[in-house]
Amino acid sequence: MKIRALLVGLVAVGLSAAAAAADPIVIKFSHVVAQDTPKGKAAEKFKELAEKYTSGAVKVEVYANSTLYKDKEEMEALQLGAVQLLAPSLAKFGPLGVREFEVFDLPYIFDGYEALNKVTQGAVGQQLLAKLEPKGIKGLAFWDNGFKSFSANTPIRAPEDLKGKKMRIQSSKVLEEQMREVKSLPQVMAFSEVYQALQTGVVDGTENPHSNLYTQKMHEVQKHMTLTDHGYLGYAVITNKKFWEGLPAEVRTQLDKAIAESTVYANQIAKEENDKSLEAVRASGKTEIYTPTAEEKAAFKKAFMPVHKKMESRIGKDLIQSIYKETGFDPARL
Repeated sequence: MKIRALLVGLVAVGLSAAAAAADPIVIKFSHVVAQDTPKGKAAEKFKELAEKYTSGAVKVEVYANSTLYKDKEEMEALQLGAVQLLAPSLAKFGPLGVREFEVFDLPYIFDGYEALNKVTQGAVGQQLLAKLEPKGIKGLAFWDNGFKSFSANTPIRAPEDLKGKKMRIQSSKVLEEQMREVKSLPQVMAFSEVYQALQTGVVDGTENPHSNLYTQKMHEVQKHMTLTDHGYLGYAVITNKKFWEGLPAEVRTQLDKAIAESTVYANQIAKEENDKSLEAVRASGKTEIYTPTAEEKAAFKKAFMPVHKKMESRIGKDLIQSIYKETGFDPARL
């Protein structure tokens, strides 16, 4: 029995040595925002947990701030297998042909994180992620960033103040319609190009969560910001479906655990990081921050609400209604 136990021990040591000697599985995780944003920090947290839980069998390389791929390049790179993990903003899936994700771009559809999480952490969210699979993409999780504010070099106190302004947006038919609804001029532009475009006057303003605005130094070239909370910016953590399903089962199990824990972390820090960034913008003295009154915010909601109806044929009326049901939102009450 002692000899058998010794042999079993030697085999186990040999297998461990072989595993240690094997080249690790490299996962390239590309994203377009700064490392100190909620998404940037969550990506680093995933790296830490993935390498820990797989005992080094996986090595995660995080490429922040568009250093590997820009907005318009990263999705194709994932489908081709040149990168293994992305966390693109939800607006990116409309141009890919999965228009249902544009429901997240509808103005004022979520009244805060509690309403939002009923969707992203529930059945509707899982149904949406499953719609990516025919594109060769596996959806793993939703990560929050935050709610957006408008910025410009002139005050924005009412929807009419956006009229005629060239406003940078992500590529999204919903966001285009949102801007047109208040007679502003939507300008689709890669995130990495926005600071220079603001600096040179190519665009007049933006809509961003505070952490994105601050970490990209946009507040240095924007004199005014209004806390409208009119839209949500979040991400879907996605991978190449063939790559993920080709991983050894035990590795995938540990990576699923790392994704789950980094998602909890990402969503916990999102509001905290945006609040910190807002205070940093305020402390800089470069941007005047305006908080709308209840009446002013109601005016913004009323001005943007026709976008919901106009986008029913694109996004799907049933999907929009299912979100209303989950969150308790009723446009008729506005």
